[in-house]
Amino acid sequence: MMLRFQSWSAVAVVIFSILLNAENNNNCCSAFSFASTGDPVTAASLSQKAVTKASNNQFMSAGTRRDTIKMPSQTPMVPWTPPGSDYAQFMDINSAMYRDRTLMISRFIDEEAANEIISILLWMRQQDSYKTISIYFNVPGALLRPSLAIYDLIEQTKQTCEIETVNLGLCTGMGSFLCAAGTKGKRSAMPNSRFLLQRMGLDQPVRGQATDIVLEVKNIKMWNDRTEKILATLTGQPIEKVQTDLKRDFYLSSDEAVQYGLIDQVLLPSPMKRAARGQSADLGIFEGDEEQKYQGREASDGGGWGSQQQTPPSNDKRKDDEPKEPKTSK
Repeated sequence: MMLRFQSWSAVAVVIFSILLNAENNNNCCSAFSFASTGDPVTAASLSQKAVTKASNNQFMSAGTRRDTIKMPSQTPMVPWTPPGSDYAQFMDINSAMYRDRTLMISRFIDEEAANEIISILLWMRQQDSYKTISIYFNVPGALLRPSLAIYDLIEQTKQTCEIETVNLGLCTGMGSFLCAAGTKGKRSAMPNSRFLLQRMGLDQPVRGQATDIVLEVKNIKMWNDRTEKILATLTGQPIEKVQTDLKRDFYLSSDEAVQYGLIDQVLLPSPMKRAARGQSADLGIFEGDEEQKYQGREASDGGGWGSQQQTPPSNDKRKDDEPKEPKTSK
């Protein structure tokens, strides 16, 4: 259909209206303003910004926004005073614990971790062969051969000094085995700690011929049988019971571990010492007229309420209700 225009001005008006409509459609469908960075601000981005701004305003109205709490990225430094010195020096917390003959094992025990643990135990033996060593466990797992190397060193060290072992949270596999290797009577666990006893598998994948794989499997079975015999000796359980329990994953709580013989005691918090008769500890303990104490001092030393000076007893034996005669001058 052909349109006829009477003049060129009418043609220009029609073309201008078409271009204007096209520009308005593009602005509605795409970008209608530009940010300072040059990125177009679409309707979706504006709605997202509005939601974010509203949530921020709601959060700020509830209270002041707190900064993110971050844990230290490096090992904490603590003051440590050398024996015979009056001045303390700062060192990392692990080194300070080693100097106090305390070892914390809180990682998976592989070859590298085992070498580090063995080095620390050898250094402690060289410093003092008779002083007690404390080992705290929170082990998520361990390899068979490195753990047996640590066990052999613990057995040699127990000949001259006692080794205290404590399960802080979880001891899995050979970690439970090492925790039970401490000195009898010195093996402990926290009330909410857990133990997991299990047979160990291959430390790493084995490649080669079928005969090589069979030899490796026989070797692992031999070491598992040896570990079960040692565990029966440490716990006092019959070897048949230990073999039956280790056919599947065998979980134990701290109380069950005591009954099984894996540890000797559960560490429970001691009850708080309360002041007698509800008195505050800052005000002292008052146990009666005969034994009044204030901050650990006897009444004769100035303890008790009131002044620290003792008032001499009065010799006036008159009753309070007896009338007093007025003084007269002669």
